[in-house]
Amino acid sequence: MDLQRPSPAKSDEAGLPPAHGIPGSGRAAGETVPRRPVVAVSECLGFGAVRYNGQILQSRFVEGLRNHVEFVHTCPEVGIGLGVPREPVRLVERDGSLRMLQPATSRDVTGEMESWSRDFLTGMGAVDGFILKSRSPTCGIGDVKVYASEGGPVKSKGAGLFAREVMECFPLAAVEDEGRLTNLKIRHHFLTVLFTAARFRAARAIGALSALVRFQTEHKLLLMGYGQEPLRRLGRIVANPRRAPAGEVFTCYAEALGPLLRKPAQPGPVVNVLQHAFGYLTDDLSGKERRYFLELVEEYRDERLPLAALLAVLGAWIIREGVPYLEVQRFFEPYPRELLELTDSGLRTRI
Repeated sequence: MDLQRPSPAKSDEAGLPPAHGIPGSGRAAGETVPRRPVVAVSECLGFGAVRYNGQILQSRFVEGLRNHVEFVHTCPEVGIGLGVPREPVRLVERDGSLRMLQPATSRDVTGEMESWSRDFLTGMGAVDGFILKSRSPTCGIGDVKVYASEGGPVKSKGAGLFAREVMECFPLAAVEDEGRLTNLKIRHHFLTVLFTAARFRAARAIGALSALVRFQTEHKLLLMGYGQEPLRRLGRIVANPRRAPAGEVFTCYAEALGPLLRKPAQPGPVVNVLQHAFGYLTDDLSGKERRYFLELVEEYRDERLPLAALLAVLGAWIIREGVPYLEVQRFFEPYPRELLELTDSGLRTRI
């Protein structure tokens, strides 16, 4: 199995620093701190010259993650023995099924790729996220050309064979390609899911229901941003009225959390969270401050201001006023602040 897990760069042993960024976070003394997230990445994105033409590509986002995650990298096409350099492969729809063909050699490697992908993913252990190569017949997550025949025109677009297995085997993981991660909203969603998944994995490793209660408490506002009903559903699971064993409760929670985090939080529910948090602070704010924040909320709703700007304002007020309920909320810093980058591809990608 071609699985390479480089040693993480030296930094805080936790790798997942307290994400709140707010003093007085309420973290209990002696509490287990989660390890850094594990991210599987296409090897051609800065780790090895394994593309079909022997090239290696650089991703600014991947480079920026090196001090915050543990990377696992691989190339599925090399994994099945196609070598470097190699003749390109493509996806072809044949008799209603998707095949991976190598036109120059007339070789069908569909079975090999599907088998290798299942074996690799089953044996790789804990993974919190994947960064895959865009447009790759193996790794593309939705922009891969699907041809009508070996030499025919493009019929549609879809996901590569390895990417399909990834999304089936790891429903809770953050999955993106390096191209889409240049988009600010997509990048924020990916990082939010990545670090949330890692914190849930750490709570699950502890195994005690108290760890799940703590996870739910710290993520209440973040989860509220995905909708009130999903939050209530997760709350009912944590309440555990049937007194089910902890392992069963964690499994039910994971099955509900995965689909919830699959799509980014929408502005409407996020505005509700902002107003909910704002309600804890209004008594101590001046009229000008209250009006200023409400103006910012409308600018965010109209997509004229990034969410990070509002979180910075709220964070400053939380520090000043000392509100314990808000101080522990991961909503205000779901991932390390060093990873926040407001640059945007400018693409109005529908997510």
